Amino acid sequence: MSELAPEEREQVVAKRRRDDPDASERLARKLAEVVDAKLGEDIVALDVRSLVGYTDFLVIATARNERLAKAIHDEVRERLKKEEGLVPARVEGEQEGRWVLVDYLDCVLHVFVPEMRDHYRLESLWGEAPRLEL
Repeated sequence: MSELAPEEREQVVAKRRRDDPDASERLARKLAEVVDAKLGEDIVALDVRSLVGYTDFLVIATARNERLAKAIHDEVRERLKKEEGLVPARVEGEQEGRWVLVDYLDCVLHVFVPEMRDHYRLESLWGEAPRLEL
């Protein structure tokens, strides 16, 4: 899928919200489950629906190293395609593995190595977002 313009992205997410209001939460939980099974750590899902129009949840996790971050990305991509029929709209950082962003429109997964997570502190940046109980 080619990258969507911001207004197109918001339209897709808004339509999905109308069609199945719980789909994005299920996707966030599924992402967290797959990351956990692949030994991701400190998994957090932030509900940003009331804050932004371009996504519903940010799922943030730590991988011990770049190799594990890449393995988590590979597992997420494979399982979501196989089990849910979903492919990401875009992926960034999978070659370096220090911060892998996997964008499923409704949910965006961020897999960091520890020093990158500490540096960017997304949980602090989105501190007003409620956390989804995982």
